[in-house]
Amino acid sequence: MKWVKKGLVYSPGGAGGWAHNSALQPTPYLTPENTIRVYVGMRDEAGVSRVGYVEVSADDPSEVVRVSERPVLDIGTPGAFDENGVVPCAVGLRADGALYLFYAGYQLGQKVRFFVFGGLATSRDGGETFERFERVPVCDRTDDELLFRVIHTMMYADGKWKAWYGGGSEFEIDADSKQYPSYNIRYAESPDGIHLSRDYTVCLDTAGEEYRVGRPYVIKDGGIYKMFYGSSTKAEGYRLAYAESPDGINWTRRDEEVGIDVSESGWDSRMQGYPAVVSHKGKTYMFYNGNDYGREGFGYAELER
Repeated sequence: MKWVKKGLVYSPGGAGGWAHNSALQPTPYLTPENTIRVYVGMRDEAGVSRVGYVEVSADDPSEVVRVSERPVLDIGTPGAFDENGVVPCAVGLRADGALYLFYAGYQLGQKVRFFVFGGLATSRDGGETFERFERVPVCDRTDDELLFRVIHTMMYADGKWKAWYGGGSEFEIDADSKQYPSYNIRYAESPDGIHLSRDYTVCLDTAGEEYRVGRPYVIKDGGIYKMFYGSSTKAEGYRLAYAESPDGINWTRRDEEVGIDVSESGWDSRMQGYPAVVSHKGKTYMFYNGNDYGREGFGYAELER
């Protein structure tokens, strides 16, 4: 693979309010109107994220069509698992005509920095507004996943619902007492395309100096499962990575084939993370974040054919 960088698509204006900075974890949805609605997490001045969208032309994703004026999904009520931020993870249209949005909900901790678990919201107006399916996580903590458990891909394939998610139970702490969230990528099946089985397989683990691998965005192409994800070490920020699988469970890392790396300067010179891939009329686009977890917004690259 070789990706041709097309640059930064959208950067919040910094004027204040709910979208003061950042466009976290771009999550694309190809609309019937020949646009790509990219759901993102936009942070307020306190760093709390709410879900909005940036709609771009499907023929030319550098062309912004419109931006949501208000959150399509706000933070949860005080005490809820998503009281301190919501970030989109996966979006898709279901057979019942509703748009399903899986998202990460953040809650601050006392002895650890935060907890993050997976929620679900649905929309009946084409994705302009979403309502929570439940006020509690659909992907809640388990004995093996005390701090992190978030769905990033839910796919119906081979006659069953398959999910790839991030899971973990600890922060690594360095000599300066800085906490690093430690998690890996796991596979589980779902009875209803909403809730996860507690039975799982660690399908892609950390290696070498990595302390986390995450945001597994999985597609099925020509009978092969392809995963775009991020890996991170303490010495470097997130880097984009790639893996393939014949069954979605047993994966071979092919990070050297991802075909994209940080730039020499600019918005993605120190970090690239949270990839998501979408195809339209023979073209394939990858949306991703750059430095400081997308503080400057998100950009995209096009797969060279």
